[in-house]
Amino acid sequence: MNEKAGAQISRRAFLQSALILFIMMMTAGVLTLVLPAGEYQRSIIDGREMIEPQSYQQVERPNYPFWRWFLAPLEVLIGPDQLTLIVIILFILMVGSGFAVLDKCGILQAGLGRLIGRFQNKKYLLLALIALFFMSLGAFFGIFEEVVPLVPLMLALSYLLGWDSLVGLGMSILATNIGFSAAITNPFTIGVAQRIAQLPAFSGAAFRAVVFLAMYAVFLLFLVRYAKRIEKEPQSSLTYHEDEHFRHRFQALDVQQLTAAAPKLKTAMAVFGLFLLLILIVLVSAPFIPSLSDFSLPLVGVLFLVGALAAGLNSGAGWKTVRSALGEGLGGIAPGIPLILMAASVKYIVAQGRVMDTILYQASRSLGELSPFEAALWVYGLALLLEFFIASGSAKALLVMPILLPLADLLGVTRQITVTAYCFGDGFSNLAYPTNPVLLICLGLTVVSYPRWMRWTAPLWLAIVIVSVLFLALAVAIRLGPF
Repeated sequence: MNEKAGAQISRRAFLQSALILFIMMMTAGVLTLVLPAGEYQRSIIDGREMIEPQSYQQVERPNYPFWRWFLAPLEVLIGPDQLTLIVIILFILMVGSGFAVLDKCGILQAGLGRLIGRFQNKKYLLLALIALFFMSLGAFFGIFEEVVPLVPLMLALSYLLGWDSLVGLGMSILATNIGFSAAITNPFTIGVAQRIAQLPAFSGAAFRAVVFLAMYAVFLLFLVRYAKRIEKEPQSSLTYHEDEHFRHRFQALDVQQLTAAAPKLKTAMAVFGLFLLLILIVLVSAPFIPSLSDFSLPLVGVLFLVGALAAGLNSGAGWKTVRSALGEGLGGIAPGIPLILMAASVKYIVAQGRVMDTILYQASRSLGELSPFEAALWVYGLALLLEFFIASGSAKALLVMPILLPLADLLGVTRQITVTAYCFGDGFSNLAYPTNPVLLICLGLTVVSYPRWMRWTAPLWLAIVIVSVLFLALAVAIRLGPF
């Protein structure tokens, strides 16, 4: 086999993403020149840093020369987010190399063949069930980046079923993101925001369950329509040419042969299945075990890599093949690292120029005499804006909720509505902005460029925004509470 195993980031996808991120970095740099530097006072409450809403004041502009904008992708590695970035980089390297082992040793194809055999004539039912599964992980447990190791498996499944890389991304990470946003008991957004708002834990779950079902219906309609369209006319796929290599590779496989895997491959699948079970246990347990939650991402990466290596060695492929696959996997995923560093640079540049709090302050002043519905939309929009700079939902909640809640109280917006509007804005944009590392990782695992991704998802984001606004209007009309 001369072709390289695992995910290989294309040069075109890399250059397009790098150009967009470079423009974002320069824009952030310009903001440090045109906005006044300022800061809020912060205090530590229950071990968490909280903003004091009335404490904003302008400060002296720091000496942050423009040439350092270009060094920001290196400086972030010694900045306050260095540990998070190192964990993310190691994570994608482990996932990329582990997936390559599964691919080159034939374990991936054998496992997918068994799944296809069970749903051979019900593939759209399979699509709906997989999408529901991934949405539920996000909605109930706040799982998002931890599902990245499963994305390559869903990509291969999509090719094998006659679809493309976009459908594979859709039924996995995109579904997880929508579930994360239409949160029912998501501890990282709903949980943190409600705790700050002093609301009963996970109150309003019935209303959010209706939101979840509505979003699932919108998403499934979008995904199934696209899958059926490209199944009927493959050339209509937005990634038809980019997918050509993988499409031929997987669709040429004999499903009957795959379902009758060799004994050693069956053993390898069982070994890897055991590690997938351990990963699932970690994902489900992490939201309820704080000490485990802090290490869940690297732990998932280690389990995936070790599981892939153990499966590869039990597949009969031999150590030489496994070692070769590791190298190909690392080489294929490595170009994603500078993209992640560039994405992190956007927030870093704004923070170094000390204009992040200024952005918050200027936004909070615009509330004025808004109606409750207009105020809810404003909260929604502010969360969408801040998502560009701060990917973490819990970190953003700690940053802005202390400012939003007193203002919302004055405008007659219930705290439950404020939390709901914040969670809508925080989550649904996770896979729209090129500064989100999860999006960069997932695109790096495919042949999909960022412009192509946005072209595909734009109608879905528009539909979701409309549905979100309608639910916010309903929440205001019924004064969603308890308060």
